[in-house]
Amino acid sequence: MTQLRVGLIQTRTPATHAAALDHVAPLVREAAAQGARFILTPECTNVLQKDRTKLLPTLVSLEDDIVVRGLRDLARELGVWIDVGSALVKREDGPDGGKAANRQAVIDPTGAIVATYDKLHMFDVDLPTGETARESATYTPGDRATVVETPLGSFGLTICYDMRFPALHRALALGGAQVLTAPAAFTRPTGEAHWDILLRARAIETGSFVIAAAQGGFHEDGRGTWGRSIAIGPWGEVIGKLDHDEPGVLIADLDLAAVDKARGAIPALKNARAFTGP
Repeated sequence: MTQLRVGLIQTRTPATHAAALDHVAPLVREAAAQGARFILTPECTNVLQKDRTKLLPTLVSLEDDIVVRGLRDLARELGVWIDVGSALVKREDGPDGGKAANRQAVIDPTGAIVATYDKLHMFDVDLPTGETARESATYTPGDRATVVETPLGSFGLTICYDMRFPALHRALALGGAQVLTAPAAFTRPTGEAHWDILLRARAIETGSFVIAAAQGGFHEDGRGTWGRSIAIGPWGEVIGKLDHDEPGVLIADLDLAAVDKARGAIPALKNARAFTGP
């Protein structure tokens, strides 16, 4: 069985956890009602608050987060896989215990969390507009790539800014991933310039499906996100897209046999060679 229907959830996540759950749950139900068996939500599904002094005191562990718990209940009730694109959670251990984690969590149809991934690359930048971002001031980055093997297919996990780092996606594909997840809260200027082309490039380079569920619109905390959730095939073709920044659901049908076909036609994963220099 190579056919897989996925649901990509586009949200405008509020600044409190309770409101975030009320916001995302109906969209997940809508995706399941349309036959999606694997449902991906965006980065920051559980809360969106750029003021770290307001955010950090509200964070709890992944297991105690009410949005994650609500989505685990929904996965069990609906009999679907739910990939929480990311939840902002309190770190339980490590030398940076005072910081948070930007953590993706894959939930199976029993409601169990079967895999997690902490965002590897931190968006630390001074933009020409005068806006600055210092993710590393709030979050401790992960240190491992994650491929999740499921009865539906193999999924390689990434989050937002990760899409600018091809080596991660290549490693995931070499690790067996057929579908690369790219949940995001992309800025509007960079989204307009780079969103589609980066995601299509990652699909073409690896011969993989890429599914990107996005935050969209202007949020309570003042930030603006690009939206335009998209599903891309391993030949770089756009399978489906929400051409707006409003909350909604994108349904896409993936034929996972296309992965082997694309990788056979352009065997870049096999043909790459080690080199020295410059």
